[in-house]
Order: sequence, then structure tokens, then C-alpha cells
Amino acid sequence: MTAANPPVPTSIVQYLDQLRAELRNADPALVQDALYDAEEYLRSELAENPGETEAAMLVRVATSYGAPAEVAEIYRETEVQVSQALRTPAPPKPRGLLAGFFGVVIDPRAWTALFYMLLSIATGIIYFTTVVTGFSLSAGLAILIIGIPVVILFVGIVRLMALVEGRLVETMLGERMPRRPLYAERGKPWLSRIGMMFTDPRTWSTMLYQVLMLPLGILYFTVAVTVGATSLGLIGGAIAGALAMLGFGTFEQDVFLPGPWALPGCFALGVLGMFLLLHLARGVAVVHGALAKHLLVKTAQH
Repeated sequence: MTAANPPVPTSIVQYLDQLRAELRNADPALVQDALYDAEEYLRSELAENPGETEAAMLVRVATSYGAPAEVAEIYRETEVQVSQALRTPAPPKPRGLLAGFFGVVIDPRAWTALFYMLLSIATGIIYFTTVVTGFSLSAGLAILIIGIPVVILFVGIVRLMALVEGRLVETMLGERMPRRPLYAERGKPWLSRIGMMFTDPRTWSTMLYQVLMLPLGILYFTVAVTVGATSLGLIGGAIAGALAMLGFGTFEQDVFLPGPWALPGCFALGVLGMFLLLHLARGVAVVHGALAKHLLVKTAQH
């Protein structure tokens, strides 16, 4: 027994609701992209034909753009193709524990995640400063008429930063994030849309994420720099000590170099530290990617 077909949508809102329902089991980031693209296309078609009703327009574009079920299927298929095209080539599968441990050095995701850890202190400062300043300014001007456009501008900037952060997370950490802004339901009155900005959990979870990025960015940067600098220092000290023993270099008296018996140990610890840092970066990619997905995307889905 086949399921009954959904009724033919007679408005853009109904079309978007049916499209969301068809994509209910898809990645939330894909759902956001599909809803934005559909509304953008349908609104532009309606604007080009001002005398046409939404119902008539939907009938006309049914063959060109497709019904909600057809559009959902196209997005699912396209998502698979795009993911395969953009996916970083997987490194050869290691055999054994040692191969798995040292094989992280050829994993591009570990290196991009390490760069994200170093970059996060800068993005964290920008996000935190923008949110705290914008929230304080908006709260202070809320009682004045000028406060309304300030609040709208502030929320718009927050959402723009979330989109930028999503691109960083997807590119460096490998977590699928939205490639389009959150669709705006432009058919509703301005006051309703402004109210939705504040009742949408995504608005507040996005601000929470951006505030959290400062302590997280400091933590990521500190760990990456501390472990990386210590490891490189041990490796460099061991190499410099070996060169000094062989008479290939002269060093100042106050420069500490490990003794001959400690050179192999220092070098091994330094190399081990670098591999551990790459494994840590790969773990950060998984955990932080899930955090970004939860706070920047999932709470926006109904």
C-alpha cells in the first residue's frame, strides 16, 4: 500500500514546508541550503511576474524546478556527488597500531585541524568582541527607536559570522555545514520576521557558540603552540647537540644542550610530541565539528 501523495502546494510557505518534510532525515545543513535555494528561486519567479498568484506560479514552475519530493531527491543525489568530489583523498589504511599511530602524518585532515586550532584564537576574539559589543549596544538602545535597526543589524552580523565560521569548520574540520544563509520566510510581515529572529533558538545558540569560541580558541591555540614548540625544541636541541658533538657548530656558553646520553631520548620525545599533537588535532576536528553542527545548525531545524 503506497503512501498518499501530499497536496499540491498553493503557496511558497506550503512548498517550503513540504520540502522540509521530504528532507526530514537529511543532514540539517543540507536542509538549510535546500530551503534557501527554493525560496530564493520561487520569490524571484514571483517578482518577475507581479500579476501572478503564488498558486499559479507554483503550477508553472512545477516542470522546471520540480515538486518538493523531486527537489529533495535531486538534493540528496547532488549531496553525494559533491561530497565525493570535495572529500580529501583518504590516506592509505594503516596496518597495525604503530602504522595507525604514525600514519597520522599523511592525513590532510589532521594538518588542517591543527591550523584551525592556531586560527581559532583570532576568530574567537572577533566573535566574542562582536557579540558582547553588539548585545550591549542593542540592549542600551532598545528603548529608543534607533535601537530597532541596530538590533536587526547586530543579528544579521551574527548570522553572517556563523556562515563564515561554518565554511571554516567544513573546510578545515570536515564537518558538513550550511553553504547558504538561513532562509528568511520573506513572505511574512516585517514585524513577524523580526520576532522570529528572537524566538528562533538558532539565534541564541549561534551567539553562545561565538562567545564560547574565545575560551576554546585560547585553549586550542595554547595547547597547539605549547606542545608544538616543546616538541620542536626537543628535536632542535637534539640535532644541535649532535652537531656540536661532531664539531659542526659553536654555541654560546649559556645555551643549554642535552648531553650525549640524552640526545636520542630528546629527539624521540620531540617526534612523539608532534605525532601526539596531530592526533589531538584530529580529535578536535571531530569534537568541535559536532559542537559547531549542534549550535549553528541543528537547533534551527523544526
